[in-house]
Amino acid sequence: MFLKEIEGSPSLEMVNLVLQKISEGKKIVSLAIGEPSFDTPPEIIKAASDAMNSGATRYVSSFGTRTVREAIKRKVLRKNGIHAEFPNVIFSSTKFSIYAALMAISERKYDALIPDPGYFYAEPVVLSGGTPVRYRLADDYTLNLDEIKKKVTKATRAVIINTPSNPTGRVFGKSELKELLAFCSEKGIAVLSDEAYEDLVYEKEHVSIGSMEKEPRTVVSIYSLSKSYSMTGWRAGYVVANTGVIKLINRFFENTLTCFPPFIQEASAYALDNCDARIAEFRTELAKRRRALMEMVEGIDALEGNPIEGAFYAFPKCSMKMTSRDLSVRLLEEMNVALLPGTCFGPSGESHVRISFSGSPGETKEGMKRLKEFLEARQAMPTRQSH
Repeated sequence: MFLKEIEGSPSLEMVNLVLQKISEGKKIVSLAIGEPSFDTPPEIIKAASDAMNSGATRYVSSFGTRTVREAIKRKVLRKNGIHAEFPNVIFSSTKFSIYAALMAISERKYDALIPDPGYFYAEPVVLSGGTPVRYRLADDYTLNLDEIKKKVTKATRAVIINTPSNPTGRVFGKSELKELLAFCSEKGIAVLSDEAYEDLVYEKEHVSIGSMEKEPRTVVSIYSLSKSYSMTGWRAGYVVANTGVIKLINRFFENTLTCFPPFIQEASAYALDNCDARIAEFRTELAKRRRALMEMVEGIDALEGNPIEGAFYAFPKCSMKMTSRDLSVRLLEEMNVALLPGTCFGPSGESHVRISFSGSPGETKEGMKRLKEFLEARQAMPTRQSH
């Protein structure tokens, strides 16, 4: 496998177009950003600073510091209902964890089932020597278990799920997760559960599929501090899995990055143990932004809204007769508004766009105003009559 065979990030084209606009002196209103507008809480920053001043700047175990691993154990038991022992946890940035976990569970050639629409899982699958096989979600973006069962072959080593979902905002229910786990356990297939948005749930209740096992076995649970604590630039997260998978992930870390910065791990431990109140503050504010965005989507005739149960994205369907890519490019060119075309998230994303409400309310309001003007102007255009 050579890196030249790997495509860039699916959103890279839009990012490059935005950067070009900015270089031309244009002010871009972004509805595309995938990070909270909040600052990292100062007490977490202080914990990192204190750790650095105390000498936490040297090599540490590639598994992670004892402090953060103990904090992870406490957190997943308290909040996720997962009974993990010390050998079941490892500290890692979340996006890298997905790649590392795939490396740990894969054979030289393997298939991994990835959701459609869904986050950018195809590239780490290919990087780890696998073939991504897309499984379509149901029309309401719940798990389509019949589709998953139909796509599984002897080469399948993993099924990746993401709840709450980026881009759909759907939160998977307990019964569908339980059925998926039973099927994958029987087939000897790992379930990679990306729960980066676990704390940003507005409807239903987040259920960790890993809580359905007495001890980690089939499920590889992947978590992040990025969204929960507004720590996107810290690259802080962790994996909970059976000891065999954790050992292999650690072997990968030993031979690549050696270890993650210890002061970030100490600050992460502090956040996991002490900052649930901050999560509640962020979630309350995002819930207000969610309601506001849903009203704005409902006020645009060309858009058909979707339920937003978690995360901070809307994924509406657009009735305009243009591709989602064309809509996004033209919106940027003509209105200086950035959002992501639905096809970034798989073929099923066609005719959809992803709109983030994680930015400032003022920017979101202005971006949606311009989107409405753009769509209404095209609806008002007379159609050309044939002769």
